[in-house]
Amino acid sequence: MKLLVAGDARVDAGKTTFAAGLLASLSDAVGFKPRAGNDYWFDHDDVATALAEGRLYGKDTATLTAAASEGVDEEFQEERLNPVHRLWRPTPDRTGLLGESGRTFLADRVTTAEGQQFVVNGEAEDAGLVSDPLFEALRLDDAPRVRTVDGFNELMAERYLPAFERVTERIAETDPAVVESYSDIALPVAGIDFDAVAVVGPTRARIYDGDRYLKACEVASGSAREGQLEERVDRVVEMIEPVSAHDLHPLTSDERDDPKRVAAAYEPVYEALLDAAFR
Repeated sequence: MKLLVAGDARVDAGKTTFAAGLLASLSDAVGFKPRAGNDYWFDHDDVATALAEGRLYGKDTATLTAAASEGVDEEFQEERLNPVHRLWRPTPDRTGLLGESGRTFLADRVTTAEGQQFVVNGEAEDAGLVSDPLFEALRLDDAPRVRTVDGFNELMAERYLPAFERVTERIAETDPAVVESYSDIALPVAGIDFDAVAVVGPTRARIYDGDRYLKACEVASGSAREGQLEERVDRVVEMIEPVSAHDLHPLTSDERDDPKRVAAAYEPVYEALLDAAFR
């Protein structure tokens, strides 16, 4: 069984809380987040924790790992479940290398067959935006620099796409698997036949049949392949009706920090998601 959790808001949709509760409600499930990122300014505590370990990962992936990995003793579990992690920083009045407005990516961590590798935004480095602590923690001296979109695309083909292919294989081999998307992207990884999809946002969750959702992704992107990794959730769900819709009541911080309490609070929604998966 393959379940997808997507968000209908760019930030603070509640995807990770919902996915962690779902993992806690299932037996032997594994949670994946193929793409993730955090901000050197807004998420500095989380960034500092990872850098102290000489690593780059985010709170969301650590939450999924903790919710699902009891008894798992695998080094760098977060990096295996989240093969690409991006570190940002706010840059007011600046457009980044990839066209991002108001923020700039500093570095990516990519989990390759050879281990952890990093890619540095050379344009941001030249502008003095990449801090010394980042260099010291991650040993970025030998990491490739990208200064053009074409150069970045070459590295995407060489390193990123194989990383996504490997995590896709892991998801396909895992049963049950819960995959969390990033931002408000409809489909974080191609090639997985999801049985059911939960689209989560503030105050609500909508449940969709997996096959119909995937077909809507294809229509929204124009083909079965082109562009679907970056299709937005709202564009996809406007084409299909949910199997069911549910209110999500707010949780305290203590409840959100305990996946088992989330599982209990949202039990009817998880039951509806599993019913849709087995239809």
